[in-house]
Amino acid sequence: MSSRYNTMVIIALSLATALGSFLLLRPHPAPPIRIGVLHSLSGTMAVNERPLVDAVRLAVEEINAAGGLLGRPVEMVVADGRSDDGVFAAEAERLIASDKVSALFACWTSACRKAVKPVVEKHRHLMLYPLQYEGLEQSSAIFYTGSTPNQQIIPGTRWALDTLGKRVYLLGSDYLFPRAANFIIRDLVKATHGTVLAERYRPLGDADFSAVIADIRALKPDVVLNTVNGDSNMHFFRALHEAGLGTVPVVSFSLAEEGLKAIGPQAFHPNHYAVWSYFQSVPGEANQKFVSAFQKRFGADRVTSDPIEAAYVGVRLWAQAVRDAGTVEPEQVKHALLHQSTASPSGIAAVDRGTHHLWKQVRIGKARADGQFDLVWDSGDTLRPDPFPDYRSQSEWQRLVAEQFGARP
Repeated sequence: MSSRYNTMVIIALSLATALGSFLLLRPHPAPPIRIGVLHSLSGTMAVNERPLVDAVRLAVEEINAAGGLLGRPVEMVVADGRSDDGVFAAEAERLIASDKVSALFACWTSACRKAVKPVVEKHRHLMLYPLQYEGLEQSSAIFYTGSTPNQQIIPGTRWALDTLGKRVYLLGSDYLFPRAANFIIRDLVKATHGTVLAERYRPLGDADFSAVIADIRALKPDVVLNTVNGDSNMHFFRALHEAGLGTVPVVSFSLAEEGLKAIGPQAFHPNHYAVWSYFQSVPGEANQKFVSAFQKRFGADRVTSDPIEAAYVGVRLWAQAVRDAGTVEPEQVKHALLHQSTASPSGIAAVDRGTHHLWKQVRIGKARADGQFDLVWDSGDTLRPDPFPDYRSQSEWQRLVAEQFGARP
C-alpha cells in the first residue's frame, strides 16, 4: 500500500510540475490597448453625444474582429462629461493620468473642447475631436475630424444667401461655437450686401423659444441661420411648428439625423436645411455598408450622421497610425497620423499635415419627414481645411478670438 501510495504521489507531483511548466511557458494574453471615450451621456448634450460612443464602439469592434492592434485588443474606457465643461476637463485628466489611456476620443461642444485642450497638451497626449466647429484653433495634441469653417459655415451661408435670401435672422445657443460662427456669418452677410435682422442666443438646454418665435413672426426673415445645439433644437422646431411658421426657411449647422428624429414627424419643418460633409443618404457602396453595419449592431431604427461618421473615421485613422508607428505612444502616433488617409463612408478622408484637420466635401441636405435629408447641393471637390478663414490673417483671427471670446486658439 505504501509503495502504491508513494507512486501516486510521485505521479501527482510530476503532473503538477508539468502543468506548472506548461502554464509558465504558455504565452500570456497581451494587455489591451485602452482608449478614452469622453462624451456626454447625461444632460442637454446627451441626445447628440451618446451616438458618438456607439460610433467609436463599432470601429473598435471591427478592429478587434480583425485581430486588434499590434497583437493586442483595443478596450474602451467610457466616461460621462455630463454636458459640463468642468466635468469634461476633470474626466480627461483622470483618463490620461489614472486610467493610462493611449488616446482620447472626445467632446462635442467647443466649450468642452476648450476645457479639455490644455489637459491634453499638458500631458503631451493625443485627442481626436469629431465635430464641425468654428475653427480659429490649432493644437499639436488634437486631430480634428469634423469640418472647418470653409468646409461648412462659409459655403452653407453663401448658399443660403444666394438661394433663400439676404434678410437673415441669427439664432444660436449661448456658447463659443454659435457666437464665433455668427461672427464669420456677419462678415459674409455684409460682403454680399445682406442684412442681419437680429442675433439671438438661448442657454444650452433651454426649452423656451417664445421670444424668438415672436421675433421671427415680426421680422419675417428670408432665412434663419441656426446654430442651436443639443435638445434645444427639438423645442425650437416644435415651437416653430406650433406657431404656424413652418414655411420660414431654416439652415442648421448643428442639427443632424438623430436630432431631426428627436423633433419627430409631427413637427416636421418642410423648409429645414442642414450643412454637413456627410448625410446617411449619401449614395455609394461604402456608405451603404457603414449604415448597414451600424444598424445591425445598434438597431434597425438607428440613424447615422456627420458626427457619427467623423467619430468612426477618427478611430480608423488612429488605428492605421498605431500600426504604422508600431507603438501606442502618443507622440509617435501623432507623427504617424500626419501621413494617414482612408476610404470613409463620405469619401476619401485625408489628414492635412499643416493643420491636423481633414480634407472634406461640403453637402447641403433638405429635411424629409422620415428624418433623413435629400441632397440639394455639394461642393463636388474635396476641400482643403482652413481653420482660419483666409480673408483675415491667422494673427488677426487670434487677436479677434482673444478680444471677442476671451480665449486664445
